[in-house]
Amino acid sequence: MAITVGFLVFPGIQLLDLAGPYEIFSALPDCTVHLFWKSLDPLASSAGMQIVPTATLGDDLPLDVLCIPGGTGINPLIGEEGVISWIRQQAHAVRFVTSVCTGAFLLGAAGLLRGKRATTHWRYHDLLAGFGAIPVQERIVRDDNIITGGWVTAGIDFGLTLVTLLYGQTTADEIQLALEYAPDPAFQSGTPNTASATVLQAVTRRTEALHAERKSLVAQSVAGKAGEASC
Repeated sequence: MAITVGFLVFPGIQLLDLAGPYEIFSALPDCTVHLFWKSLDPLASSAGMQIVPTATLGDDLPLDVLCIPGGTGINPLIGEEGVISWIRQQAHAVRFVTSVCTGAFLLGAAGLLRGKRATTHWRYHDLLAGFGAIPVQERIVRDDNIITGGWVTAGIDFGLTLVTLLYGQTTADEIQLALEYAPDPAFQSGTPNTASATVLQAVTRRTEALHAERKSLVAQSVAGKAGEASC
C-alpha cells in the first residue's frame, strides 16, 4: 500500500519533531514524503540546521497523512491565515491529521481540535483547552483520525503508532528493530513528574516568556474565529 506523507516545515521548526517521524516513514518502501513551505528556499531549524522544502503550499499534491511538527517557529504561524487555511484544507482530504509537540497549536488554530482529545509539550499543555480541545496527559493521543504526540521525542513513537494503524504491528516492529529503537534513558528528568523540583523550576522560569506569548496568541486566534462566526 503506497502512502504519501506531508510535513509542514518552517523557520524555527524543532528539528527532532521532524526527524523522528521522518525517519520512521522513510523506512517504508512505498512511502513518499514531502516537506511543504511557502517556497523551496532552505530554512533554518531552531537548532540552526538547514532544511530544504520539497514542495510549496500551492502545490497540488494529494496526501494520506498530514504532520505538523512544533518549535518556536509556530508562534508567528498561529495567526497566519494562509498557513492555517492550508492546514485546514489538507485536513479535510487526508486519512490522518497529526502533530508532534507544539505542532498541536497549529491544528488548534485551524479549528481541528475542538472537542477532540489531544496532547502537546508539558510546558504548554494548559493552553490546549483554549482551542476547545480536551487536554490529555499522555505521550500519544488518538481521537478518530487525529493523532497528537506529546513532547519532542514522541515523534518516533507517533510514527510507529501510525505505521501500526496503516500497515500493522509486524511492520512497525520491523522498523523499530531495524532502527534499534530501544529507549533506556540514563537520565530521569524527561518529564515534570520525574524531574527534580530544581530542574522543573529552572525550565519553567526559562520558558515563561514563550508561554505568555503563546497564551496571548491562542487567545487572539480564538477571538478572531469568534468574530468571524458572528459576522
